[in-house]
Amino acid sequence: MDVPLLDLKAQYAAIKDEVLAQINDVLDSQQCIGGPKVEAIEKAVASASDCKYAVGVASGTDAILNTLMSLGIGPGDEVITTPFTFFATAGCIARVGAKPVFVDIEPKTFNLDPTMIEAAITEKTQAIMPVHLFGQMAEMDSIMAVAGQASLAVIEDAAQSITSTYKGHKAGSIGTAGCLSFFPSKNLGGIGDGGMVVTNDRKLYKRLMIMRNHGSEPKYYHKYIGGNFRLDPIQAAALLVKLPHLDNWSARRRKNAKYYNKRFKGTVVKIPYVSKDCESIYNQYVIRVPRRDELVEHLRKHNIGCEIYYPVPLHLQECFAYLGYKRGDCPHAEAAAQEVLALPIYPELTDDMKDYVVETLLSFYE
Repeated sequence: MDVPLLDLKAQYAAIKDEVLAQINDVLDSQQCIGGPKVEAIEKAVASASDCKYAVGVASGTDAILNTLMSLGIGPGDEVITTPFTFFATAGCIARVGAKPVFVDIEPKTFNLDPTMIEAAITEKTQAIMPVHLFGQMAEMDSIMAVAGQASLAVIEDAAQSITSTYKGHKAGSIGTAGCLSFFPSKNLGGIGDGGMVVTNDRKLYKRLMIMRNHGSEPKYYHKYIGGNFRLDPIQAAALLVKLPHLDNWSARRRKNAKYYNKRFKGTVVKIPYVSKDCESIYNQYVIRVPRRDELVEHLRKHNIGCEIYYPVPLHLQECFAYLGYKRGDCPHAEAAAQEVLALPIYPELTDDMKDYVVETLLSFYE
């Protein structure tokens, strides 16, 4: 049996005609930059995220970059974030000339440990960037309390967690802004790169809109130096078809996770921990296991897709050597990097496929 880590063809088959019709609308209109499709998906995602405003951008990376630039964060500034995340989180901080300051993670949730943030704040700190990893939001009450005391912006990297909740609040709706990704592997994935910034701050919203278009307002008049961060209307068209399915797809991922959890109970596998305050959308189902790398070879030999998110914490990446971090500085992130493994969790998995994953995996430890 073949069980890929993700099967987008199964999803697309069910919505193909609708997607093609929406794309044809864009092509027939020849309004290939901006336009009604982009405006419609911005409005819909803002509503789904319990936010007043949304700004479509070209990728999740550009969502972070635009937000940092729009907040005026740059050379000489520091941003506190996690070392256990996709590269774009810290890469964007460095790209605007600021310094990423890494704080270790909670070992159970893999999210930023809020108890360690205060000690990392200096007079140069301008923002905290928690990441809602694998579909579960970070402990936002504590993060917001620390940020409030120090008058810091909070940028929620919600690239993996659109519509996930913390105490009933949607990802992106608690902090200064939330950054979303529509990379095809996300719960709400496009047919290429795409992203969005959501916020309840009107002043920031206006700045984000200007900055995504080279800082131009009005056209050809530049008060700011921005970038080309625009969301493609063809991506918007596809997302408009997919968004109404998002809650159902995420619910099916939770159902699959519950199935796995039951099957793995009492075994060597450490299942994902979800806080009682959170509802995860399970962008990834990430377990912790001994002999992880050998297990990866075993699963792939049996045609089961799996992936390591992430094998090298950011504080140990070569490009960040100039920051002076060393092994042992973020021990929980370093341990996770040696033990985590993502298994197939996409909505179209059958029980037979999940059983095959579980049985093949457990057979490795017999």
